[in-house]
Amino acid sequence: MGRIPSTPLRILGAATAAALALGLTACGSSGSGGDAKSGGSFTYWSMWREDEPQAKVLKAAIADFTSSTGVKVNVSWSGRDISKKIGPAIAGNQAPDLWDDSNDVIYGSTAAAGQALDLTPVLNAQIPGDNQLVSDVIPSKYFDMLPKDPGGSDHYMVPYEVATTGMYYNAADPDTAAAMPNPPADWAGLLKVCDALKAKGKPCIASEGEDPWTNGLYFDYLFSAGGGNVEKLSADKSGATWNDPAVLTAAQQVEQLVKGGYLIPGYDATKYPAQETNWSAGKAAFYMDGSYVTSEVAKEVPAGWKFGSLLPPGAKSPDASLFGFAIPKKAKHAAAAEKFIAFFLQKKELTGISTTALNITPRADISAPPGLEDAQSTLNGPTVRLPYDGVAGDWPAKVFNQNYLDLWHGKLTAAQFVAKCKADQVTYWQTQG
Repeated sequence: MGRIPSTPLRILGAATAAALALGLTACGSSGSGGDAKSGGSFTYWSMWREDEPQAKVLKAAIADFTSSTGVKVNVSWSGRDISKKIGPAIAGNQAPDLWDDSNDVIYGSTAAAGQALDLTPVLNAQIPGDNQLVSDVIPSKYFDMLPKDPGGSDHYMVPYEVATTGMYYNAADPDTAAAMPNPPADWAGLLKVCDALKAKGKPCIASEGEDPWTNGLYFDYLFSAGGGNVEKLSADKSGATWNDPAVLTAAQQVEQLVKGGYLIPGYDATKYPAQETNWSAGKAAFYMDGSYVTSEVAKEVPAGWKFGSLLPPGAKSPDASLFGFAIPKKAKHAAAAEKFIAFFLQKKELTGISTTALNITPRADISAPPGLEDAQSTLNGPTVRLPYDGVAGDWPAKVFNQNYLDLWHGKLTAAQFVAKCKADQVTYWQTQG
């Protein structure tokens, strides 16, 4: 999948917001528009470029679908620019019948304005050949974590690919294996692992020092472990939520990594992919990143490398970012598009996301690609959550990012970080209309 979708914060741009607010009007479900009888066609815009592996998997499924049903799929491999095109297309009554993207883009571009079709009928549909309903193979937890649209639905997309984040490492590295015979049960246990590595002269953590998103995931997971929620934290106009003891505890745990000397030397003056390269060369044990990282460095890691991953100890739920299908309410052939969604979720079709695109699917009965077994195992738990609890807007840039980097670089103490964020958040909300 690459690094393109690696920051799934739900950021709704001002131009897109204005188009949705002024140019789009609510309309009823188009589920009755068009049909999925033998023959006919529908249009599909995809976020993937034609040369990407996901497109290869989808192409094969489209060919199988047309052969099976007689329905032609007019597909456009739009790439990442689809997020800029979909709103104006809907406003101009030129919407595709089906499109795909990440959950944050689908929500921000269509669902937040009530312009995405409720796909509950798809969840209740039979998967061809599998003798199961879509809802039998796509766990409800992936919908439960999503923000609801104005109609109260979280069924405005159906996922076919899942990304998650964690601390990735080489399980075959003798130093790491000796320091961590078993995954640490708590934060103190992780620090003991880092101390053992440090005693051998090996940095515990590689970090792209100028990236607040991946580095901030330590705070995100630790704050969540303490019962916190970043979206609720960010939404408090008074800033009082920053006084929650869980905030300071998470910040202090991050501070322990910095002050303990557990980060790779020079991290604070490097940018991607410098430290990813150092990590894949074995110069540090752990690297916080998304599940796409295993395919990113597959050609760089030495022979014998065995990917493992874990969450910061104490984390109760892994985060998850979804990639999947949505149907605009103005779609003219929604029924045919719905039928294709159910068709693609067949095990024989969807398995290509694992074997060809090398990513995890939402179906637990499809094995993860090599290197992502641990990541899939965490996703198989009872709950998942959005990264940073789906915090939206420009709050990260205005309040969190620079202050967190200053904490991460040792320029602020944990207490100073909390105080600075609280003050900046009060100012931020005072400037909002």
